This record gives sequence, C-alpha cells and structure tokens, in this order.
Amino acid sequence: MPGTTIVEDIGLIIEDIGGGGGKGPPAGGDDGGDGSDKRRGPHSPSSRRYATAIILGILSIVMFFMAMASAFIFLRATSSRWVPLHLPPIIWFNTLILLLSSGAMELARRRLALADVRQFRRLWSLAAALGILFLLGQLAAWRQFVLAGFYVATNQASSFFYIFTGLHGLHLLGGICALLYVSFRKFERAKVSRSVAAEVASYYWHFMDGLWLFLLALLYLGK
Repeated sequence: MPGTTIVEDIGLIIEDIGGGGGKGPPAGGDDGGDGSDKRRGPHSPSSRRYATAIILGILSIVMFFMAMASAFIFLRATSSRWVPLHLPPIIWFNTLILLLSSGAMELARRRLALADVRQFRRLWSLAAALGILFLLGQLAAWRQFVLAGFYVATNQASSFFYIFTGLHGLHLLGGICALLYVSFRKFERAKVSRSVAAEVASYYWHFMDGLWLFLLALLYLGK
C-alpha cells in the first residue's frame, strides 16, 4: 500500500542519515562547511539516493490516489445513488494552515542557507506544528460530519471524503515525523548535511500540499 511504502522510504532515509560515518563539519557550525566535502554535498551519491527514494515513494502515492480519483469521478458521473456532499467550512481553514506550513518551511530553508541554524529550527518546527494543526483540523471536520449524521458507509460521497482525508492525513503524519527529525537531528557526523536532508523532506511536504489541493478540488466538484 502506498501509505506503508512512503513511511518505509522515509524510515530508510532517516536510518541512512543517522548511520554516521560522514566527515564532520568544521568547528563552530552544525552544517557550515565550505563545500569541500563532496560526500555531504547536494550532488553526492548518498544525497541522490535519498532524493530518488522519496521521488519513488511520491510516484507510488500518485498512482494510488489517481486510481482512487478515477473511481470517484466514475461513480460521480454514473451512480444513481450518489448524494451531493457539502464540505464543512473548517476544511478551508485547514487548507490555509497547510499552505502556511509550506511557506514557513521555505523561509526556514532560506535561513539555513545563511547558516542561521537557530532560526532554521524555529521556522522548521513551526512548519511541523502547522502540519499537526492541520491534522487536528481534519479530525474536527470528521467530528462535524459525524454530528451531521454522515459516516463512512452513509453514502458514496461520504465514503470518499473519509478515505481521501484519512489517507492523506496518514501520509502527512509521516511527513511530520520527518520534519521533526530534521529539526532536532545532530548532523555533525551524518552522511549528508542538514540542508540536503531539509531539501529532500521539502520535496515530500510540498507534494502533500499539492495532493491535498487536488483532493479538495475533487471533493468540492463532487458536491
């Protein structure tokens, strides 16, 4: 299942990063080398391996959700039992929170490029906190649906709502774990620099943003 695949990919990346063995950075900085250590650079073999792993994981998620989206569109167009679904207003607030988390992440990466590790950690942790807030907001949306009498098996539209939001939330939770790891990991003896780890994690996080916007559009058009 794609959810299991991407969690395993992230776990593999974290395990490799944490395995040690790389040359430590110069004294006085977490990642502040002069670029001479090629094994820790953005084009090193290990860095390319991490990027390849996360891209393959993303592709597996895309294929899975495309299959689900095809089923959604087909049933929406052909089923006589389809009941229009009205999204709870909190969904739009949750979307804004998730987009803000990506903005905080990019600001964090800019601070890291300036060797401001302390500010990087603050902004990066903010991105993770906003991701957690998004998940809590999604649970609140579920609660609103339940109070309104819509459950997984109530109708086809409500089933897709729970499936889409639930699976997206599960994948996003894996991303939050990766963000927290990058924020608090000591990279002095890691095989890659913090900037490389942050870049790889950002690929996945921005993808989750885009995936949610796609799913939101489907749910909105299917109402």
